[in-house]
Amino acid sequence: MINNDILRSIRYMLDLGDQKVVEIAKLVDPAFPLEKTDVLAFLRREDDPEYVVCSDGVLAHFLDGLVIHFRGRNESLPSRPVEKRITNNLVLKKLRVAFEMKDVDVQDTFAAAGFPLSKPELTALFRQPGHDNYRACGDQLLRNFLKGLTLRVRGE
Repeated sequence: MINNDILRSIRYMLDLGDQKVVEIAKLVDPAFPLEKTDVLAFLRREDDPEYVVCSDGVLAHFLDGLVIHFRGRNESLPSRPVEKRITNNLVLKKLRVAFEMKDVDVQDTFAAAGFPLSKPELTALFRQPGHDNYRACGDQLLRNFLKGLTLRVRGE
């Protein structure tokens, strides 16, 4: 899925302003070079001349910032490096952690979007890429998860 669409969906889901998106991304690293004007450019339509593609680094900082925003920073653990490459599976994992969702919560979220998943299908999405039962999360699957999560957070 396009990083800009993921950012746009999460921003809508949580009703975040542009400055709040910047603040959340900077929770991971206060020196991260992201400004409100950058966020505005990410949120523009693709045919707009001022549209800018949201990089994996920006999305990774934002998703890690969401985890810190909702769950707090765990000072007992060393800080992890931010991922250089973001996949749909990683987005799914980070949102699951940020919203403190158990397997049944994730299944309910998919079901709310009209896309029920069985337990084995779900666990395959959270496996490591080299595992025999790993399943790549497709764009449609992530879109349905974001849709179900929006219904869960914002209500119907």
